[in-house]
Amino acid sequence: MNDDQLLRYSRHILLDDIGIEGQQRLLDAHALVIGAGGLGSPVALYLGSAGVGRITIVDHDTIDLTNLQRQIAHTLERVGQPKAESAARAIAAINRDVKVEARVVRADEALLDQLVPEADVVVDCTDNFKTRQRVNAACVCHAKPLVSGAAIGFDGQVSLYDTRRDDAPCYACVFPPESTFEEAACATMGVFAPLVGIIGAVQAAEALKLLAGVGSSLAGRLQMLDGRTMQWQEIRMAREPQCPVCAGPRTRR
Repeated sequence: MNDDQLLRYSRHILLDDIGIEGQQRLLDAHALVIGAGGLGSPVALYLGSAGVGRITIVDHDTIDLTNLQRQIAHTLERVGQPKAESAARAIAAINRDVKVEARVVRADEALLDQLVPEADVVVDCTDNFKTRQRVNAACVCHAKPLVSGAAIGFDGQVSLYDTRRDDAPCYACVFPPESTFEEAACATMGVFAPLVGIIGAVQAAEALKLLAGVGSSLAGRLQMLDGRTMQWQEIRMAREPQCPVCAGPRTRR
């Protein structure tokens, strides 16, 4: 760490749980962020400002005027531009030391098999069930920790799935891939603007704690927020022995 970095990250370094060693782990780390919208915006900004040395952002979508109500990494001037590139620019405006790669592409299986093995942590900020299942399967296959969040209306949820631990479930243990339900979309249901910031900030915190080796994670615990009352509820989750994704050999299903 050079003198500028020691000054920039001094408030982390002053924390006994992080210190110089923990901050150096962040500087050496690589985070893969899937989605650069409502959740991905605070995740990208906090990971970048905290000094995660390398961040890869994947999002195929472009910025729409309706996004600006909650997607704080983007600006009016960047409407119509790719969200991944806009988020990269937002990080660069805060911390030019971070190496950010913007991938304007859908997170399909082939791309995930390429990117997930290179990452130290994967943060799922997507908004659809099929993509979440693909991301989870790739993380299980390549033994990478996954921080997953979701938000719609006034309701949010967040957890960390780390199948490197024998007792920890994967996303599919809790939300089976064969489940059938009607997904709610922001365009039809709406979303309370600060909600994605709250959930995204928790996702960023879990990722940073894991990378720096601080505290205990949300593995095995699902946190759910009712934004109307600002009350959190927690559900304990266990590994599902018959899970089609993480039970048995860790190979692509």
